[in-house]
Amino acid sequence: MKQRSLLGLFAMLASAFPAWAGAQAFNPKHYDPWVVYYRDELPARAFFDYRLAVFDADKHPPLQPLFERDITLLGYISFGEVENYRPDFADVKAAGYMLMENPYWPGSYFVDIRDPRWTERVVGKLAAKVWDAGFHGFFLDTLDNPPHLEREDPVRFKGMTEAAIRLVKALRQRYPQAKIMLNRGFELHADVAKDVDFILAESLRARFDSERKAYVLTPEDEYRQLVASLEATRTRHPQLGIMTLDYWEPSDAVTLKQIYAGQRARGFLPYVSIPALDRVVVEPK
Repeated sequence: MKQRSLLGLFAMLASAFPAWAGAQAFNPKHYDPWVVYYRDELPARAFFDYRLAVFDADKHPPLQPLFERDITLLGYISFGEVENYRPDFADVKAAGYMLMENPYWPGSYFVDIRDPRWTERVVGKLAAKVWDAGFHGFFLDTLDNPPHLEREDPVRFKGMTEAAIRLVKALRQRYPQAKIMLNRGFELHADVAKDVDFILAESLRARFDSERKAYVLTPEDEYRQLVASLEATRTRHPQLGIMTLDYWEPSDAVTLKQIYAGQRARGFLPYVSIPALDRVVVEPK
């Protein structure tokens, strides 16, 4: 009886606190500064001053020297699209679950992620390739697409958002020790926050406007709404690292400093670069 009473007391106390109350808060010092680079021209020493690096899975600098310096390495995987220069593009096209071309990214095609064969390709092949190469985990891109397609055509693309959630969870189940960073995917945060380690807010404060051919700041109202959403997610899941990736003219040191300072003031980990992500833009001191 005494043991049951104690267990009941513990259960009552546990229910009085939020589920996240015991979660260990994210420590930004472990990952600041960080960088994104999608080429293989630079030597490993160019990244020695960073604590975390996101590289392309197919073209990247040597990993072993960075691994030896305890730098966290994440490999890029496109979860919602396939690019025509990827080695498996022809296989995906032949499989029949490739959809129309992304009008904003010529040469990149939406994928019907509801197809279980896509899940197996991503988790069993693409992720395995990244993991076997020596990366510590995965950078998940283009998961904004499934909710977007479902909003645009709720009948044709019914279930795309739920499929995106299942895909993230399948990756976590297959690689429980991996570090996982989700790019944007705001609609998914409530369902997958416990399955990822980082959330990246790309183009949060600044972006390159392809129509105007100029770098622009996010409208203030939109910026505040996105920040509020990220802060709410962090409050519920303090173990999450919130990263930001903005785009700005590298020669404009004044604005670069302002972007970095503004994002850090909110407790985010920022990096500012150019849209191609084919060079390392060093934070101005």
